[in-house]
Amino acid sequence: MTVRCEVRGDGIAVITLDRPERHNAIDLETAERLGATWDRLRYDDSVRVAVLTGAGDAAFCTGLDRSAGIPQPASPYSVDDPLLRIGPKSRDLWKPVIAAVNGMACGGAFYLLAECEFLIAAEHATFFDPHTTYGMVSAYESIGMAQRMPYGEVARMALMGTAERLGARRAHDVGLVSQVVPVGHDLLTAALDAATEIAGHPTEAVQGTVRALWAARELSRAHALSSAASLIALGNAPAETQRARFAGRGRGFRIR
Repeated sequence: MTVRCEVRGDGIAVITLDRPERHNAIDLETAERLGATWDRLRYDDSVRVAVLTGAGDAAFCTGLDRSAGIPQPASPYSVDDPLLRIGPKSRDLWKPVIAAVNGMACGGAFYLLAECEFLIAAEHATFFDPHTTYGMVSAYESIGMAQRMPYGEVARMALMGTAERLGARRAHDVGLVSQVVPVGHDLLTAALDAATEIAGHPTEAVQGTVRALWAARELSRAHALSSAASLIALGNAPAETQRARFAGRGRGFRIR
């Protein structure tokens, strides 16, 4: 089971990415299970709030699992992106989702984080985008983060690649993270505390508020997303170049 979903009796569902041996990277099975989970929660009236997290302490999610051998079409003008439908909003779920970020969150993890209402992070959490280092365009990821962070911070994270990671405290300073959970405190408990408060409010008011917030950002996001696939097709390095750069990824990094 690559995704676990626990529906509690208090109106909260806890969804856990459960591939800790792969840093909770997403393969096709995980992508399908995530989509199916959001679909199920959409119609489960007993669930009013969801908490999304990753198994283990090392990583929340490290994006697409490059070892999964996900096929791509031969045409350079076509890109099959298995992550486009893994987020709750892409599945038309308008119940609030809180992300509890433990450890690394990078690359394709931003498809998920961009569609959560707010993020709570463990103090050791880090955020980074490796795409440019590997000769890949950061399109969907950067568009999602540009809705949550100042332009300069998104640009720096995307362009620095694997050379730099955004620490939890800095992520809080720039508005990506709403709460940092100190060492020695339980991250999931902090997320559940917030979820419990929200679950106690009238359902219609909560979901209407979520939809209103997304309406405020959706127009510019839709325009940006319409260009993403073509930018990826035009800007990505050839597959063999990406593999070569990925194989040499062991360089150090700094945290800010």
